[in-house]
This record gives sequence, C-alpha cells and structure tokens, in this order.
Amino acid sequence: MHFVWAFVIGGAICVIGQLLMDVGKLTPAHTMSSLVVAGAVLDGVGLYEPFIKFAGAGATVPITSFGNSLVHGAMQELKLHGAIGIITGIFEVTSAGISAAIIFSFLAALVCKPKG
Repeated sequence: MHFVWAFVIGGAICVIGQLLMDVGKLTPAHTMSSLVVAGAVLDGVGLYEPFIKFAGAGATVPITSFGNSLVHGAMQELKLHGAIGIITGIFEVTSAGISAAIIFSFLAALVCKPKG
C-alpha cells in the first residue's frame, strides 16, 4: 500500500504543477519556484515531515522536497551553530543535489546539440 500512496501523492504534486502552468498560465520557472516555496513553508510549519512519513517517495522525490530540504537543513544547523548555521545548513543538506544537477547538465550539454 506504501507504493500506491507514493504514486498517488507524487502524481498529485505533479498535477498541481501542471495546473499551475495550464490554468494559472505560470511559466515553468514560476511553477518550480512556487512548488519549492510550498515545500519550504510546509516544513517551516512542521507539516512536511508527517507528509513524508505518510507518502514516502511520493513526497521526497518531487520538487517540493527541495524546499523541505532547504528549510530543514537551515533549522537543524540553526539549533546547533546559531545564526551562521542557517547558511551552512542550506548548503550542507542540498549540496549533493545541486552538484548532481550541475554535473549532469554539463554532460547533457556536451552530448546534445542545443536548438537555436
């Protein structure tokens, strides 16, 4: 049943993103930013962790999880190291994902010919 809920919740997040673009006429960049902010706000008010426990990968794979990671890392490091922990916590938790995005984007640019 965990797989079913992960599929349903992950799909629902994707549907919300698609509706923001189709109905709300937002650009992909605005949609992505909105979903990241939504994940950050939900983690800030303490709702994203229970959401992850319920939905599993359905909540950790979509872009909303990136916002959750940003706030979660900042809050964790704030408790340990004070104000400087806000900045270091953001990078500590998300550095692997950001690095992977940069590396794979570079490799894709080497392999694929851009249009225009």
